[in-house]
Amino acid sequence: MTCVVGLGCQRGCEVHILLALFEAALAEGGIDRQRITALASLDRKQNEPGLLDLARLLELPLQCFSATQLAVYQDRLSHKSAVAFAHTGCYGIAESAALALAEQFTNAPARLLITRQKNAQATFALACSD
Repeated sequence: MTCVVGLGCQRGCEVHILLALFEAALAEGGIDRQRITALASLDRKQNEPGLLDLARLLELPLQCFSATQLAVYQDRLSHKSAVAFAHTGCYGIAESAALALAEQFTNAPARLLITRQKNAQATFALACSD
């Protein structure tokens, strides 16, 4: 099973905030960190220092998708954010990105194992595909 984490964050979100959300969500979901294959986000976030630092810290690749690529997942989201749509053109970055990357890796349908988790500056979701 391939599991990937989707992340969204505010500009300037620091790595320790992302790491705390990452670790708390995995602990709550009972998912071992070693099962995570990669991180995913929106292409506008590809140069976001906190995301890049998290990918380096966890030694995981970070793959980013355009809003158009993520929009196809909107009917599968647990939560649709009008605010996210207004800023990015997609209703949910973390869940959409996680689904997109899991399906890209396996060429098979993915499902959300951990739906959108959030703190004040970031969102997290975990998708897996067989």
